Amino acid sequence: MGRGGHPKDCADAPERKCIATGELRPKSALVRFVIGPDGTVVPDIAAKLPGRGIYVVPDHAAIERAAAKGLFARAAKQPVSVPEGLAAQVEALIARRVIALISLARKGGGAVAGYEKVKDRLARGDVRVLLQASDGSERGKSGLSTPEGATYIGWLTADELGQAFSRQTTIHAVLGYGGLAQRVVEEAARLKGLRVSDGGTARRKGK
Repeated sequence: MGRGGHPKDCADAPERKCIATGELRPKSALVRFVIGPDGTVVPDIAAKLPGRGIYVVPDHAAIERAAAKGLFARAAKQPVSVPEGLAAQVEALIARRVIALISLARKGGGAVAGYEKVKDRLARGDVRVLLQASDGSERGKSGLSTPEGATYIGWLTADELGQAFSRQTTIHAVLGYGGLAQRVVEEAARLKGLRVSDGGTARRKGK
């Protein structure tokens, strides 16, 4: 992982400055916002909406500070309306994006779930990402280790992982090597900023 917890692959990407912290990061490691036609601040998670981009690090405190201190209006050079609960909205949108990407990988045969299947894939060494539910049993999760060079993602809930695999809940899953795996890593890194404290403790979803 590179600076700010984002993947090293982002190291040479175009950078932007966070309006709340002043930190420079690759664009893909930040959250882009635009101002809608009605002057409302709109999260642009996929970075595809028209308009001048305003960037904030993926962190609840940073987004809330930008809203409370009028930093969106200053960056946009116009009066703006900031939706209530903007940070929670951003977290939900990024989580949905991660789930959708994992689901696409599953449909393409690049992801499997279930303890025994995951254990088998780890033994074979064909693993780019190990995913384990944040609310899963610590004893069960401790039986599986992240291979050297692979990425660990442990801040999605069992319900969220279950959505990706069309199950009620999922605790353990892996992604193999492929284009979608890297996208999952990048998006999950943004979600981590919103869900995991600097001390490594996962926030309770929605708190």
